[in-house]
Amino acid sequence: MKIAVSCNGTQIWAHFGHCENFMVYDVADGVIVTETAVPNPGHKPGFLPNFLADMGVEVMISGGMGGGAIDIFNERGVEVILGAEGDAKAAVEQYMAGNLVSTGSVCHHHEHADSCGEH
Repeated sequence: MKIAVSCNGTQIWAHFGHCENFMVYDVADGVIVTETAVPNPGHKPGFLPNFLADMGVEVMISGGMGGGAIDIFNERGVEVILGAEGDAKAAVEQYMAGNLVSTGSVCHHHEHADSCGEH
């Protein structure tokens, strides 16, 4: 299973599309096997969810995300966990243990002002 986390470095970023990079974790039998930083190739409507799904990502963890991205992830069969904070690896470990629950932190405006933190 591949799990991606929107980050700046290894810290979860408040908004999926405006992160610096994605930490991508390959997980097998409940254990993280590999950890890779993938630079954000750019925020374009509809691009990033397909980019990550095409990489084989099955779970996306983020601080917040727009409804359009959520819809694309859902169409592609990718589980979306929102409202996460802190260290990406710790969040993945919490997810694998069944202790990371989505808060549904959806950004409602393209500018993302006041919806999902400072950028």
